[in-house]
Amino acid sequence: MMGGGGGGGGGQMQQVAQEIEQMEQEVEAIDNEIENLRQKQSDIDEAVEAIETLESGSTVQVPVGGDAYIRATIEDIDEVVVSLGGGYSAEREQDGAISTLETKRETLDDHISDLQSEKAEVETEMEELEQQAQQMQQQQMQQMMQQQEEQQGDE
Repeated sequence: MMGGGGGGGGGQMQQVAQEIEQMEQEVEAIDNEIENLRQKQSDIDEAVEAIETLESGSTVQVPVGGDAYIRATIEDIDEVVVSLGGGYSAEREQDGAISTLETKRETLDDHISDLQSEKAEVETEMEELEQQAQQMQQQQMQQMMQQQEEQQGDE
């Protein structure tokens, strides 16, 4: 990133550069979290679509782990087990299951919105630090030029 280069401001420049790097990592972590939440939303959308379109007697492929699937027949679409969170699940009828899933999706929407706000704050702070670093760099350049002029004047 930015070097410390000459003068008393070098340590301060290095500190600012480290802070900027930490903020960049924080933004990347937030982006990853948002992507994970969006994937969960996509999974919820697929589940809602399946619950809405499947009927009792339909044949489906059920994952059993290790990318292996078995065929199964839906006995009763009005018996949908939905995770409530915290390791708890509940059996819901079709509309209740969809409602529960939509509530979970809205919660994810809120969480994504909070993360996007947090990301914007970090990016704003990062921009301010980058401007500060540029000013410090300009001051160092001016000091170096003044020192060169003084040395040339002494000769």
